[in-house]
Amino acid sequence: MSVQTAPFGRVRDKVAIVTGAASGIGLATLELLVAEGACVVAADIQDEKGALLEQRFPNRVRYARCDVTVESEIAAAVALAKSEFSGLDILFNNAGISDGMRNIADIDAERWDWIFNILLRGPMLGTKHAIPLILERGGGAIINTASVAGLQAGFGPPAYSTAKSALIHFTRMSAAQLSPQGIRVNAICPGLIATSIFGASQGLTREVADQMAAMVAQNGHGSQQIKSAGLPSDIAEAVLYLASDSGRFVTGVHLTVDGGITVGPRHSWDSDAQTPFASMLNAAGVATASR
Repeated sequence: MSVQTAPFGRVRDKVAIVTGAASGIGLATLELLVAEGACVVAADIQDEKGALLEQRFPNRVRYARCDVTVESEIAAAVALAKSEFSGLDILFNNAGISDGMRNIADIDAERWDWIFNILLRGPMLGTKHAIPLILERGGGAIINTASVAGLQAGFGPPAYSTAKSALIHFTRMSAAQLSPQGIRVNAICPGLIATSIFGASQGLTREVADQMAAMVAQNGHGSQQIKSAGLPSDIAEAVLYLASDSGRFVTGVHLTVDGGITVGPRHSWDSDAQTPFASMLNAAGVATASR
């Protein structure tokens, strides 16, 4: 299959690394970057899907088996960008996983560490090894996948949410150090996006988790003000903005792409939802005329 480059070519002749590139947000971003003119190193641990990506996009995508918690594998993926495509302009630290640990009193310490290694150590290692290559090209962009769970309580389990909050601050720290050298660093905070991460967090197989992602896409429209489900392509568009010259004046921010779910509590946008005050009065047996 040949790649048709979009008319604008917003990242034409750029080289990118996308971690977690074989599915979900990573896959949608890879597809958009290629369509807009980039060559991409797809870093993931799903070898079969990685091979299919190379077949879909010959000479434009190379797959690197990469566990983002292993420094040597991150370094190898970065080296592949140099050897295959002559350098690096864009790094999308996207690989992630959630977990089912809901009660802090019951948290398993080893699983906590594993979550932090993927969500925080991985982006740190990616950033560390990408810096020299991006500087060789005169600058570029690093984008981290954070989450609305890193902004407020209630959007994810404790380990995931805490790691994403730390990643937002790591983004600021990286921007402070690297932006004067020409490397812009930003984060994206997705809301409810239809990906396999929800099923994977429950220990489901990849196939079943992918099926659950399709269910989220069909039924996620009622969770926020914008009455449509969030899709991986919505995040990919945000990545493209931050990676391209369109975002040349943006660094150190966390761009929230969530359909409005963090604008306010549900009663602020759903007329059928009661305010806490109205709920209290109802519980006390006091009728309210309006909400």
